[in-house]
Amino acid sequence: MVDRPTADGDAVDSVLAALADPTRRQLLDLLSARGRATATTLAGELPISRQAVVKHLAVLDAAGLVSGVKAGREVRYTVRAEALDATARWMAALASDWDRRLARIKRAAEAAERDAR
Repeated sequence: MVDRPTADGDAVDSVLAALADPTRRQLLDLLSARGRATATTLAGELPISRQAVVKHLAVLDAAGLVSGVKAGREVRYTVRAEALDATARWMAALASDWDRRLARIKRAAEAAERDAR
């Protein structure tokens, strides 16, 4: 099991929960491609209402994946990489742990095969 501090664990949990929804992943893709966009602009590219986009952006914002800056009457959203980076580090540590486990299993199987000869 990969140990992680609670604060990072909570952040990873929030990111994974936010990314579980395909619409939110699509919003992140659109924001990444555009750099910055309003909910109205994003809604124009998706088959959902502006209000639905705003709700999805609120989830992404709570997870630390986007941030909004008020510009007049509009809010312009951008992707924040920090939360994604923390999640990627956690996933890399998890993958490394599994690689070590699989290597031990492989060595044990190879040793058992040699002993059987």
